[in-house]
Amino acid sequence: MRLKQLSLIMLIAVAFTACKPKDSFTIDGTFKNPGTEKKVLLYGMQNSNMIAIDSTNLSEKGEFKFTRKTPSVDFFRVSLGNHEFMLIAKNGDDIKLEADIADKTMAYKISGANEVDKLSELNAIRNNFAKQVEKLQADFEAKVATQPQNRAAVLESMKPQYESYVNQLNTQIIKFAKDNKGTLASFYAMNTLSPQEFEAELVQFADEVKEEIKGNATVDAFVKQMALLKAVQVGQVAPAFTINTADNKPVSLSDYKGKYVLIDFWASWCQPCRQENPNVVKVYNKYKSKNFDIIGISLDTDKAAWLGAVKADGLTWTHVSELKDFNGETVKKYQVQAIPTSYLVDPTGKIVAKNLRGDELEAFLAKTLR
Repeated sequence: MRLKQLSLIMLIAVAFTACKPKDSFTIDGTFKNPGTEKKVLLYGMQNSNMIAIDSTNLSEKGEFKFTRKTPSVDFFRVSLGNHEFMLIAKNGDDIKLEADIADKTMAYKISGANEVDKLSELNAIRNNFAKQVEKLQADFEAKVATQPQNRAAVLESMKPQYESYVNQLNTQIIKFAKDNKGTLASFYAMNTLSPQEFEAELVQFADEVKEEIKGNATVDAFVKQMALLKAVQVGQVAPAFTINTADNKPVSLSDYKGKYVLIDFWASWCQPCRQENPNVVKVYNKYKSKNFDIIGISLDTDKAAWLGAVKADGLTWTHVSELKDFNGETVKKYQVQAIPTSYLVDPTGKIVAKNLRGDELEAFLAKTLR
């Protein structure tokens, strides 16, 4: 008799599980200490952008629930006021989300699906970093409170520790992504890295996962962008271009074949560019007689401002511009996302270095141009 009862219970359990909808997913959430915030928003990906797709209100117990459908596994975000919580979901998932809004580190717990569990592992790595930084910040404030006149010195003394934490975090993120290739969590992890500092790693990652995570619009857009970026990596032949000077004389990259040439993307309105210009002037004057030259490509749209900055900063090399900000054809070809950006091209036309600044540029040329 007991065996029959057990079998009946198991049948009921199986039937209950089988009735769980597979054409949608649910997010059951609980927020502690929400304060006056009551409206919860759910964001979804459309054309690689997060847009609000649903909303609800917190219950008196701080609970909420969303039920949605998605064509494939994708990114979603739950928001309450200024607090945001990233999720990955697919139809059939039953996701649990818990967070304490009073937690300064914005840590949150998620479970209920493979991708979500992977994302939870990543969050644990990032939360540990946040706690380390929070403690470092507290130590900094305590020291400054006792010696306010030494604020700058205290900050400088703690800088190596902060940089060590950042390096540890980045190393762990890259390892997580490699260990979990084929998941959206790995893609999300890599996209938390600095795109300028980890450009080569991002390009390699895109090559490795372009077939494994194929079909997700956001990932496909990333893979496409990285394919373009791959064309301007160190070791690649620098893309050809022809741009006019201020007096409409065409200048081509091929004009510099046989020389080392620095392609320098900048603008008059870019303060970091203007601050770097004295270093570039120094290097140019030192090496211009040793088979080294520079092409300055301005992203200005105001011709007068561009030429005024060239004169004011004493930039005596060749200058060209499409006068189209980040929309210039050559700017796009070289995948310039921020300035200053520079490419050092060798006499054969290959890119041998990127974004060398100040002493780094001089050291490279001193070693190369003997």
